[in-house]
Amino acid sequence: MSFLTATGTDIGTRKKTNQDSALILQADTDRGPVLLASICDGMGGLAKGEVASAAMVDALRKWFKNDLPKLLADGFSEEKLWQQWTDLINDTNDRISDYGRNLHVELGTTAAVVLVLENRYYILNVGDSRVYLLYDSIYQLTKDQTFVQQEIDAGRMTPEEASMDPRQSILLQCVGATRMIYPEFLAGDLPKGSVFMLCCDGFRHFIAPEEFFQAFQASRLKNSAAMQQAIDDMIRLNISRGEDDNITAILVKT
Repeated sequence: MSFLTATGTDIGTRKKTNQDSALILQADTDRGPVLLASICDGMGGLAKGEVASAAMVDALRKWFKNDLPKLLADGFSEEKLWQQWTDLINDTNDRISDYGRNLHVELGTTAAVVLVLENRYYILNVGDSRVYLLYDSIYQLTKDQTFVQQEIDAGRMTPEEASMDPRQSILLQCVGATRMIYPEFLAGDLPKGSVFMLCCDGFRHFIAPEEFFQAFQASRLKNSAAMQQAIDDMIRLNISRGEDDNITAILVKT
């Protein structure tokens, strides 16, 4: 298996800093190529959100370099991966929280992570950055850990109502700003010729899933340059439609 990747980001029209962090790592192993991709969205409105997202990305980078090779050598399993990722999230949550307390500030970050290995994908999710899978259609794999999603699940709000609700940005889980973290873990077989899209919430507010599917179909993404152009076009479309938050996305074609 081989991978084509692209990523793009924009500060948006309102923020003074870009609080998003993106990560793409690849390596050749005895079990074949492996890829890790992540979007971490430092919380807008909380001080030093860019510090929190950078800390999360740095923790993932160290895990990929130091812990994943040992995990593969010792016998990879989903259970071992989930445990390592749980420990990583909890440790990073503690470090960000301690940093904030020492400076008397609040900060936090989402974390949407995809690991691809041997025709399988493994996903870690905290917050409301998202992972989509595109092949015959577009599928949202992660579920937002937000107040409005909780209301949708309880039947007290429709998705249409949630999209207009002023509380849609309220997170129930946030690395660094939540005392106890309960990540979402997902795994599945990887369809041939599929595309992953990882994005922060600022990339998807004004773009319908069908528009993403049309722009990011595998047949259109013939090389990295085409993938980069597709992301850049979507960022410009977001801005033209009024998005003022940070805007960041990653594409991974398998």
